[in-house]
Amino acid sequence: MARAATVHVCSACAHESPRWLGQCPGCGAWGTITEERASRPTGGRGGSPSSGATRGRSSSGVPAATPTRLRDVTAPRVPRLRTGLVEVDRVLGGGLVPGSLVLLGGSPGIGKSTLLNTVLGHLQGAGSRTLYVSGEESAAQVRLRAERLAVPPSSGDGGAGQDADPVGLESALDVPILAETDLPTVIATIEAERPDVCVIDSVQTMHDPDLSGAPGSVSQVREVAGRLMEVAKRLDVATVLVGHVTKEGALAGPRVLEHLVDCVLQFEGERERTYRTLRASKNRFGSTNEAGVFEMRGAGLVEVLDPSARFVGEATRAAGSVILCAMEGTRPLLVEVQALVSPSELVPPRRVCNGIDRNRLALVLAVLSRHAGLSTSTHDVFVNVVGGVRCDEPGADLAVALAVASAARGIVPTIPGPSGPSENGEPEDLPVACFGEVGLTGELRGVAHADRRLAEARKFGLGGVVQPERQPTLRDALRSALPRRG
Repeated sequence: MARAATVHVCSACAHESPRWLGQCPGCGAWGTITEERASRPTGGRGGSPSSGATRGRSSSGVPAATPTRLRDVTAPRVPRLRTGLVEVDRVLGGGLVPGSLVLLGGSPGIGKSTLLNTVLGHLQGAGSRTLYVSGEESAAQVRLRAERLAVPPSSGDGGAGQDADPVGLESALDVPILAETDLPTVIATIEAERPDVCVIDSVQTMHDPDLSGAPGSVSQVREVAGRLMEVAKRLDVATVLVGHVTKEGALAGPRVLEHLVDCVLQFEGERERTYRTLRASKNRFGSTNEAGVFEMRGAGLVEVLDPSARFVGEATRAAGSVILCAMEGTRPLLVEVQALVSPSELVPPRRVCNGIDRNRLALVLAVLSRHAGLSTSTHDVFVNVVGGVRCDEPGADLAVALAVASAARGIVPTIPGPSGPSENGEPEDLPVACFGEVGLTGELRGVAHADRRLAEARKFGLGGVVQPERQPTLRDALRSALPRRG
């Protein structure tokens, strides 16, 4: 009996190879090549469109299509489906687009299913037809989570500030659910129910019996996503696919999955912390610069409509702590940056950071040593952005530099108040807020939306702001925020 033909496929980029390789030549990843059964080639559609092609018909006999000018194409305005969560709608660009395909990824236990249960509950209560397809949990398990969302929280579970009030979602129990992993059954149910929004939790658990390979393999994920996209476009069903992530935090499965969908959402955060952040790394219907902030409570996820109030209220007035005026898309955000500098017995000393890029920390430490006379070559340096927030923008450089310098010198960063002396005659000191990019020559460079950052700082009484417009160099910024005592 002839041996079935096989092919070796990379699980990261779907690159195919006739033999096994340790390193994928397509993406450079190690240990991602797996053996799968080769699919049967489709005949009758090949041929080169070169010699013998005539106008209106190719060399293979297939009639050519007629292109249309863009000015003649009609683009109707499609109303979006509001999810009932302001933070989710902001990240999506205004809501779910009918017929769109959205991929939601996140670490296990981060709250993806809870977030989608809340969204479906709001949509069901607003009159939209919904469908929840669960391939990982039974219907009874999903009901238990929906019951937790439907119970109004106690008065002690409420939040302070301007956060959204966690209300009971009775409509979460009215969402139809299908606990199935067979793809033909799922597609037949979608065609019969015709929902407005459908959630597939998760795409790695769906299985097409016409294909070889286990659920979650490259071929299965690729074909399952392709067939679900065809159904979503044909029936105008907004479909949300839940995706797994790897140990490094990247979306699992072939890279073609991210190219196939219309929007890629990342649900980030740490399970030990209560705050979660929703970001879009790809969005065909909106911006990729927006971010939504949530807090995990006993009754589920709650929107944090004003995260700056939370982070500033919890800020520590101590050496090594400053307030960063960051930008999350179009929203200004105030977060606390903390640093700890301690003598080290290791060579080289440790550089540990959470919430910022490690390479940016190394750059800031080098500039501090060269242009500010502050060397940390014999000290361990730890930097943390409080609340599990991640700041990847260059405007965070100055906050890291001030926090490290404050911790190294043991001086609480302060800025004299603009109103002059206080009632007791002493200068009024305010918490230090700052933003700016640190250049390699020790200068401070301006960043985008400086006026909005300043307005957000003044909103919370942070009148003293260290910025490139006032302090042109890093040495000037340290002199203003860390005056030497005595």
